[in-house]
Amino acid sequence: MSDPACGVAHGAPAAPATDRVLVAVFASPVAEVLLRWGAELGFRTALVDPAGGDGTRSLADLEDALDLDRADVVVTDHHRPELGEVLRDALARRVRWVGVMGNPRHQGPHVAALAALGVPPEEVARVHRPIGLDIGSRAPAEIALSTLAGLLADRTGRSGGFAHGPR
Repeated sequence: MSDPACGVAHGAPAAPATDRVLVAVFASPVAEVLLRWGAELGFRTALVDPAGGDGTRSLADLEDALDLDRADVVVTDHHRPELGEVLRDALARRVRWVGVMGNPRHQGPHVAALAALGVPPEEVARVHRPIGLDIGSRAPAEIALSTLAGLLADRTGRSGGFAHGPR
């Protein structure tokens, strides 16, 4: 078994964890799955929720514990009043990737929220929406799977999907 992927399929240990960080924003069913499965995929994980609860209240509270330059920030609720402030803070910290869940048929409320806070359009454009691979996900676990698959593809330098080029 010289192929590492084949070895993993046959029970060999998985690849070591990466230095990538997954930050789920807002406690939600999707965030719960993202954090659980993200850790299994080698991400260091954290929950940020301004309302408190089980998470950290802000990205600033994570700066000493995590390398936010390596962070993928996934906002799991686009209806929260803190949406603009959370995204503004993520963009100001120059996180590696930031995305907001939402229906691609409607403009995301993050655009107006960030504009109202004076965030320049080129920074607003850094926010990915929709997020994840297009698999028709609806349930929280499906949305988390789609999102993690997209982040994993990005982490490994792949496009995602079934298109495999010659090797």
